[in-house]
Amino acid sequence: MAADGVRGTGVMLSQADEGMKLFKMAEGTPVEVDSKAAELYKAQVDARIASLEAEGALLTGKDNKKMRAAKGKEVAELKGEQRYVDACKIVKGLEPKFGNFVLKAAEVPTAETQAKETEPAADSVKKAKEKKEAKKQESAGLSPAETKELEDLKQKIIERKGLLKEQGMSGGQQNKDEEVVAMVNRMNELKEKQDPGSTKKEKDAKKDAKKKTPLSQEEQKEYAKLKDEYEIYKAKCRTEFGYTNKDLKADPDIQEMEEKLSAFEKRS
Repeated sequence: MAADGVRGTGVMLSQADEGMKLFKMAEGTPVEVDSKAAELYKAQVDARIASLEAEGALLTGKDNKKMRAAKGKEVAELKGEQRYVDACKIVKGLEPKFGNFVLKAAEVPTAETQAKETEPAADSVKKAKEKKEAKKQESAGLSPAETKELEDLKQKIIERKGLLKEQGMSGGQQNKDEEVVAMVNRMNELKEKQDPGSTKKEKDAKKDAKKKTPLSQEEQKEYAKLKDEYEIYKAKCRTEFGYTNKDLKADPDIQEMEEKLSAFEKRS
């Protein structure tokens, strides 16, 4: 009886060990960040923010209203800048939202990876399928670096236009600025790579609008998402960069979104 009890305990301990191995596999590895660089960058921006706020505090009275507002706007832009946001998160012990200061991305094992660890001999058909899927994922859409570049470009275009707006340029003049044109062209290249044939899709959408074909369930979701993005972008242009209605109408991103929304509305 005693021997049986010892054998049973050994089996349970072995099962517990295996369970802990699987648990550690499922945890994966956390993201590695450059904490020192993040702390240094945050300290530099904090110092700049403190300086601007101190300068703004000295600008009292009606005569200094515009200059005071400009200082406040600059502070808001610094606080909302993606690199600064990530630095703040890292200092608090959180993962960066926009991927700045990352030394090594987090590795989260998939079910397929865990299966390979627990099953030494994988089926040849399954291996071939996994290989095919991996190649398909590599060839489709944007890489992580390109996805980040696309998001950065959108932000840089808004910031550049805001600067040109402060210099007194109209919406049309901003759109002709060499830097804006270059960034918009690159952004469109990335959008085309992200969604191949997007230009053709827009033409097809116009044809569908004429035919009055109803929206599919997927298109309804896309329509709702586009409406939200449109309103958020317009509000940001107004509040952060002081766009007038005329400036909004001349903005190429807004024109593109309005064209897509119009095509959807004709079919809804």
